[in-house]
Amino acid sequence: MSVSTPEAILPLDEPTTTFADLGLPQNVVSKLAENGVTTPFPIQTATIPDALAGRDILGRGRTGSGKTLSFGLPVLARLTGARTAPKRPRAVILTPTRELAMQVSDALEPYGHVLGLRLKVVCGGTSMGNQIYALERGVDILVATPGRLRDVIGRGACSLEDVEVAVLDEADQMADLGFLPEVTELLDQVPPGGQRMLFSATLEHEIDTLVKRYLVEPVSHEVDAAQGAVTTMSHHVLVVKPRDKAPLTAAIAGRDGRTIVFVRTQLGADRVAGQLRDAGVRADALHGGMTQGARTRTLADFKDGRVAVLVATDVAARGIHVDDIDIVLNVDPAADHKDYLHRSGRTARAGRSGTVVSLALPHQRRTIFRLMEDAGVNASRHIIGRGDLFDEDVAGIIGARSLTEVQAESAMGAVTHAEREVARLTRELDKARERATELRDEAERLTGRAARERGEDPAEAIAQAAEARRQALAEAEREAEREAAREARRAEKAVRAETGRQNDEHGNRRPGGGFRRDERRPFPRRDDRGGEGFRRNGEDNRRGGGFRRDERRPFPRRDDRGGEGFRRNGEDNRRGGEFRRDDRPTSYERRDDRPSSYDRRADKPRWKRDS
Repeated sequence: MSVSTPEAILPLDEPTTTFADLGLPQNVVSKLAENGVTTPFPIQTATIPDALAGRDILGRGRTGSGKTLSFGLPVLARLTGARTAPKRPRAVILTPTRELAMQVSDALEPYGHVLGLRLKVVCGGTSMGNQIYALERGVDILVATPGRLRDVIGRGACSLEDVEVAVLDEADQMADLGFLPEVTELLDQVPPGGQRMLFSATLEHEIDTLVKRYLVEPVSHEVDAAQGAVTTMSHHVLVVKPRDKAPLTAAIAGRDGRTIVFVRTQLGADRVAGQLRDAGVRADALHGGMTQGARTRTLADFKDGRVAVLVATDVAARGIHVDDIDIVLNVDPAADHKDYLHRSGRTARAGRSGTVVSLALPHQRRTIFRLMEDAGVNASRHIIGRGDLFDEDVAGIIGARSLTEVQAESAMGAVTHAEREVARLTRELDKARERATELRDEAERLTGRAARERGEDPAEAIAQAAEARRQALAEAEREAEREAAREARRAEKAVRAETGRQNDEHGNRRPGGGFRRDERRPFPRRDDRGGEGFRRNGEDNRRGGGFRRDERRPFPRRDDRGGEGFRRNGEDNRRGGEFRRDDRPTSYERRDDRPSSYDRRADKPRWKRDS
């Protein structure tokens, strides 16, 4: 007799595939379990067996789907048990950015260590001498950016003639950054017959050219292709007014959890990060204008939780792999739909949930909505500022019920930040005062000693030094007051300029209080003014209130004026109403017949000179 088991207590179907089933070495599987990685992701399950078999692979998958271990673990397994010659690595992994190269190396380093394999990162912004030294000692796997690897090869410190496996990670980003000429130059140096693996989120024309040129009968695996509309990721567009953009940015970034804020430019990243810090948010900027050391420290602080918000540009943020990012906030819109998908891929990684929020000014709505359509994203749209209260979705994103609450929280955050600054400056002031007291005592001791050595009264010398110190301090205080006054005037001027800018955005007034040039009130045309001079033959001949130049009344030519001087031999000798210079009367040509008393002032009588 069979006994039916209630459906509620039946065991659920669980995935049975493990890393050991994929054919990886046992010590690698043990290290994975030690790190808490027990169940492979779909792209790893599909890719690792073919990669271990030595086949060329074309993998398509969105960022965060587990591609690094998909190609990294098979590369480590294939290179085990052989010896690497100096300057001749046996595998090369090309990445588009420094951060991605370092993260790939960090992800594979523990498993390479258990297999006795050495990895080295070769990228810009770090010491080339250190990289060359490591290559001379022998590197099994080289994780590099194309530009720096080409420079190292040009110096004769590296050769790709022994490369057995070549991997291109994030090939579409390499194409976007213009690295494909360097990539093809490097792949041409790799001997034929080896294994090639290419991973990309999209397969455009340039990527397809690489596939046809370097991959031989590749096996294609596509998991979670570059689509932003995944079930674990929600997309929202908030249409905001310019004056509300900064408070909303601070409200969203100030929530609990990790947040990445994307902007368009390096200056924008620094500016937004500063605004968030002023609002009490622990934020820092990451962009290509920073040194590699500063970028590494900033990224480490973000991963460790010392910084909750990372404000980044597209170039610096490509390939950033940080777990548990709750929100991706687009303060500036992405350049195209591919950049939008790359930004969105920073959240909802490895099957987790995430939120992507884009702030749009009123004139940017159409552009952003078209970008969403190109990316295949169904985003909810919200207009901020129409009502007093937010809807449920917006309230969940922002963490406030109304715009007034957002502004209040922003103000309170600014107060908190100011109080922290006051406390920090107070501590520094106390330390400075203690240091000043120590230095003053030491100065008085040395002054008295010097006076005794000179045979003078030490007390008098110390008093004179104290008086000079008081005068210098008073002058310093007066200079500080003058600087404070100048700073206050600059702040007042900045406030007036900002007020004028806001008025200019919402009206027709310029900061100086006048109208825009193209919006000034035109003066009325007064065609009803009387007078014969304003009309000619019944028509208005004025332009701008005056006569047209070609229609003004010509002055009559007065040829009837009498006098011998006006005519000579019956002909008119005038030019433009005046005499010709060579035809004027002789008596007026030279005035040599004047009395000599008028030639020199000294000949005049004294009473005439004084007058």
